[in-house]
Amino acid sequence: MSGMFVEVAPPTLPASNVAPAAAGGRGRTARRVARRLGRGVVPYLYLIPALGMLIVWTYRPLVETANYSFYSWNLSPTQPATPVGWHNYHRLFTLPELGGSVWRTLLMILGLLPFTIVIPVVVGLLSREVRGRARSIYQALIFLPFLVAPVASAAVWQWLLSPRSGAVNRATGSSVNWFHERWPALIAITGITGWHVLGFAVVVVAAGLASINGDYAEAASVDGASRWQITRWLTLPLLSPTLVFLVLSTALLFAPQWTFPLIDTLTQGGPVNATTNVYYLLWEYGIQSFDAGLASAAGVVFFIGFGLVAAVLLWISERVTIHDN
Repeated sequence: MSGMFVEVAPPTLPASNVAPAAAGGRGRTARRVARRLGRGVVPYLYLIPALGMLIVWTYRPLVETANYSFYSWNLSPTQPATPVGWHNYHRLFTLPELGGSVWRTLLMILGLLPFTIVIPVVVGLLSREVRGRARSIYQALIFLPFLVAPVASAAVWQWLLSPRSGAVNRATGSSVNWFHERWPALIAITGITGWHVLGFAVVVVAAGLASINGDYAEAASVDGASRWQITRWLTLPLLSPTLVFLVLSTALLFAPQWTFPLIDTLTQGGPVNATTNVYYLLWEYGIQSFDAGLASAAGVVFFIGFGLVAAVLLWISERVTIHDN
């Protein structure tokens, strides 16, 4: 009949066919989720060895150090550790040498900054004129002191700074006893450490300068900017992430890693504790005095202190550094 529509209902699948279809859909979804999770897990499998080493050699010793800071123990396997609560921390903060060692550590870090910031920037800017193979040879030569073992260089510097026959005193006409006078000893340890790390800092600065896009300098020179203006307002701000990295390395890496073997070889913390910094103080408490509790308490305090310093420097770097995006 015209004008009339007949609605035909769609065919209905049997219940026995609907259940397998739904189950198959759920199975495909589960397989997709499993594949996706598998792809997400794979990168972390490559990190397991590194994380395992961190747990074994870093985090586990930190936990044990924090635990031993609440005990009194002389490191003897036959002598049990005795719980003393917060007594080790109280002893640490009442010792007179703690404040002096912190102050000397700060002086050493400040004394290293010219070797890791000022001189490398000047040398890096001047060495940009060196081209070709000569540039590679120059960088290898200036990096060489970083590869010299501190104990080996200490013997050479002990001869160079000898008060009677040393080359330094003969060249300057002085009679300074570098390792047996308070301020000369501190200056000598800082200077030798700076000589070691200077080459590394120069190479890092050179890499930072090479990563700066040269189009900025060309555009500024077309606008009439002088070479000093380009360096002051373009190069140095864009180099700020590299300089912040070197400041962090100076405070957290160079100072402990390079000053300790020099102090232990040349001055043993003297004269009159003039070169005893916090790193050598830990050695005295833990190894020379066999006071594991006090050494552990000092290690925990210094770890927290340097962690706060690193956090503050990173917070400042996020606000003062300029990145070339």
